[in-house]
Amino acid sequence: MSGNKRVAIIGAGPSGMAQLRAFESAERQGHDVPELVCFEKQADWGGQWNYTWRTGLDEYGEPVHSSMYRNLWSNGPKEGLEFADYSFDEHFGRPISSYPPREVLWDYIAGRLEKSDVRKHIRFTTVVRLVAFDDATQQFSVTSEHLPTGETTTETFDHVIVASGHFSFPFTPEVDGIETFPGFVTHAHDFRGAEALAGKDVLVMGSSYSAEDIGSQAYKMGAKSVTASYRTAPMGYEWPERFEERHGLQRFEGSTAFFADGTSKDVDALIFCTGYMHKYPFLPREFAVSGANDLYPEQLYRGVVWNDNPALFYVGAQDQWFTFNMFDTQAWYVRDLILGTAEMPSKAEREQSMTAWQQRYRATPTNGADQIRFQADYVRDLMGETDYPTFDIDEVANIFVDWKNHKRQDIMGYRDYCYRSVMTGTIAAKHHTPWIEELDDSLERYLSPGSANREPSGARA
Repeated sequence: MSGNKRVAIIGAGPSGMAQLRAFESAERQGHDVPELVCFEKQADWGGQWNYTWRTGLDEYGEPVHSSMYRNLWSNGPKEGLEFADYSFDEHFGRPISSYPPREVLWDYIAGRLEKSDVRKHIRFTTVVRLVAFDDATQQFSVTSEHLPTGETTTETFDHVIVASGHFSFPFTPEVDGIETFPGFVTHAHDFRGAEALAGKDVLVMGSSYSAEDIGSQAYKMGAKSVTASYRTAPMGYEWPERFEERHGLQRFEGSTAFFADGTSKDVDALIFCTGYMHKYPFLPREFAVSGANDLYPEQLYRGVVWNDNPALFYVGAQDQWFTFNMFDTQAWYVRDLILGTAEMPSKAEREQSMTAWQQRYRATPTNGADQIRFQADYVRDLMGETDYPTFDIDEVANIFVDWKNHKRQDIMGYRDYCYRSVMTGTIAAKHHTPWIEELDDSLERYLSPGSANREPSGARA
């Protein structure tokens, strides 16, 4: 039956690539898999990790998808995101450090699929314009446009998998008086590098990962000062000299920013690090995830099944501690539901499960450790439903907890710590240059001789 089905996968980033890998794994085991069509707006796979210098609109007038910037390094240990069926050791042939730069991570993500033929399923530079569902036929119609030619096509599918991510449509709040500010203004989505911020007084608005990382990049690249404005609670790290936090950006008067604590500061650049919105312009409202970016979206059974139409799936739609290996467990489960090797519960059963998970989520303290362990249990639940290779989820959760503690101890040096892979048992190599001193983020520099010759320090045994 599955061989007669057609499945549309929207997006060929890490989530869509996980879905292709899941079907490839089933096919290698002798399963009859559906016809797969993966629509990817960009010219290559990788999603957010597919760096582009462009901001705003791309060469076809489409909103730029990637929020990746030139000098980004992983802000979490690679041992927490490692694929269970393709280790870093296998890809690079030797241990590497726990915090690789973006080009290295992209190479790893792409490398897992390069030995397969799944690329044949992807239509690159093709954007999905509209998804609709026909109650009579119980099929989806998907309208897409091939951007270089402008050719539009409408096709029918039995299932749609939304794997386009939710960190591409920036949320930018209003700030009184900002129209009088003569300096540089951007959102983290359009930030491409901090070199031009050298010698500048920089203000980042926000208190989460973007503010932390872009602020640190600005400091690393020689900003005169960095100020992070928080709305509810400060990040609270032991920031170095020239880096501070202030409460509540209230307004601008020219170059002067005024804060809720009564202080003010003249700044040269403002970077909104204020997060992203769930936005799926190709979906009708009744199919689109909405609301806050949290660990268990209310509309999704087991975080992947659109409850009101279980032929529609999402991969990677929730807030994330776990990433690549969580996308894998989601993709494996979605695959099995489509193949019929896993049973789709009734709507009443799905709602009962969703309610139980939602109640548990609301009761989970907001501190990082409890949220991490909540998502660990979620991944464990999915993994138990599939043949995805098992790994020590609790140890991955421990690594994430250690990572948070290391950031508290040394926000500018935590990327120099090393961890042990739960997949291979290998301890990461210490990078040849401390992160704060490393100004060349290229793959060649990262893998240059000597990069694996330093003794690991701070390693989790």
